[in-house]
Amino acid sequence: MTAPLEKIDEYLTGNSNRFLEELKAFLRIPSVSADSRHKDDVRQAARFVIDQMQAAGLTAELVETAGHPICYGHWLHAAGAPTVLVYGHYDVQPPDPLDQWVTPAFEPTIRDGCLFARGATDDKGQVFTHLKSIEAWTKGAGSLPVNLKFVIEGEEEVGSNNLDRFLETNKSRLDSDVAVISDTSQFAPDLPAITYGLRGIVACEVTLRGPNQDKHSGVFGGAIANPVNALAKLIAGLHDAEGRVQVPGFYDEIPPLASDERKRLAALPFDESQFLKELGIDAVWGEAGYTTLERRWVRPTCDVNGITGGYQGEGPKTIIPARTTAKITCRLVPHQDPEKIAAGLAARLRELCPPGAKLEFRTWHGCPAFVFDPTSRYISAAKKAIKAAFGVEPVMIREGGSIPVVASFQSLLGLGTLLLGWGQNTDNLHGPNEHFHIADFERGTRASAHLWYELSVLN
Repeated sequence: MTAPLEKIDEYLTGNSNRFLEELKAFLRIPSVSADSRHKDDVRQAARFVIDQMQAAGLTAELVETAGHPICYGHWLHAAGAPTVLVYGHYDVQPPDPLDQWVTPAFEPTIRDGCLFARGATDDKGQVFTHLKSIEAWTKGAGSLPVNLKFVIEGEEEVGSNNLDRFLETNKSRLDSDVAVISDTSQFAPDLPAITYGLRGIVACEVTLRGPNQDKHSGVFGGAIANPVNALAKLIAGLHDAEGRVQVPGFYDEIPPLASDERKRLAALPFDESQFLKELGIDAVWGEAGYTTLERRWVRPTCDVNGITGGYQGEGPKTIIPARTTAKITCRLVPHQDPEKIAAGLAARLRELCPPGAKLEFRTWHGCPAFVFDPTSRYISAAKKAIKAAFGVEPVMIREGGSIPVVASFQSLLGLGTLLLGWGQNTDNLHGPNEHFHIADFERGTRASAHLWYELSVLN
């Protein structure tokens, strides 16, 4: 290990307790971007990020948008070295259902070696690893080995509505060699991963309207269409008995899964019984002919994310509801076009809609899937940094989630991306009791710090 890295590791070890306390302060801010009641909290989180950037030695500014602000920072004093663009987000998902949290979502609590709070892993904790690794270099070694630019936004959890405009109008300012995002996960406990593929997404909403208001189910039942009954039929018609999505053109552009890809995924140490145990279920389900990992990572899906309609209170209320709504997302694989999939989904739902119900369809956001070259020199550098921090070589995986900014970086800035996740899939991202293993927070920070060095010595 070179002398600068020894200094960096010493700085990280000596300041680990302070880093954790600062992360707790970040997590106390309820920066829920989807809820307008938290607008001021979201801005407070943005100011916190700016303060952390400046404390780490970055030149930073708060960039206003039509929605929540973007935090931009840079350090550009490594002449002749690569320039890295780090992306993350400071907004978080709503904490609901609140009654399922062991401790309050915005009161960070340590138990069983983990830090529990909304945003602990997604994505405040992972963003913080990069901010603290920068501090380690500027304070512990005096300078950075690479040039760095940070874009930390506050609208990722609601579709990043204003990010593309920022990227497009700041192309020259954001010019870089590679992007780094930590918004994914390790493959398993103590087994870090580099993600080389992401599924895309299309998010939409379907509403069925029946009578002009809720009606007495005894007086009107059997004579008019019940929107909730009809919606159940529509949802049931989105899959066949073998788990294949019944949307026109859904699979048309997808090539067969390559044999080498199947072998690569099959070689991963995936324990399906442990997977079932962690989820509290007794069987997997999905498209016939594919393994669980293939279904999660390299095959497309169509899922209902939520249904509302009719009476929701305690006890019975005998009505024909006036309306009902379902939120639906499709996860996409390479060669699927989000706009075509959304159009096909709307067509399928209209085909199934019975007379007497009026269907309204709305698309929210979408992005295509991406697969990167798993043998790139940037990935080679990341492997060395991760092994230095975690003590083991990372495995190469694909991921079932979607990160729309990856597509934006490629289309608007011509940038490839390193997807380096420090958390676990079992950290309850988006769910109650979200947490970040403190060991992973510390190892992720160390891997980040080593990454800047490894990128600086690329051939």
